[in-house]
Amino acid sequence: MSLVLYHNPRCSKSRELHGALEERGVAFEVVEYLADPLSREALEAIVALFPETPGDLVRKDKRFAELGLDEADYVDATSVVEVLLAHPELMQRPILRAGARAAIGRPAEQALALL
Repeated sequence: MSLVLYHNPRCSKSRELHGALEERGVAFEVVEYLADPLSREALEAIVALFPETPGDLVRKDKRFAELGLDEADYVDATSVVEVLLAHPELMQRPILRAGARAAIGRPAEQALALL
């Protein structure tokens, strides 16, 4: 099973999951999605792994508020992909993808359960 960590090295939760994976000696690919923004296809693939809750992939934080966005507008897959294409910094982090499954690593144990 191939593992991909969608990682923001400035995020403590992302660094925590990265470290936990290294401690376990697990091989994984790191995608720094802010340094190398994801394509529409890549985002669609990630969002498809969260069919019941695609809106959970959008951070509703200070930046979200600064942009004047409304949480109710970002619940379906299409709108989530669009907002993450325009504002990749709003992607929830970290995300660990394990084959056809994925989890948001908040807390890290939630993502580590995929192992």
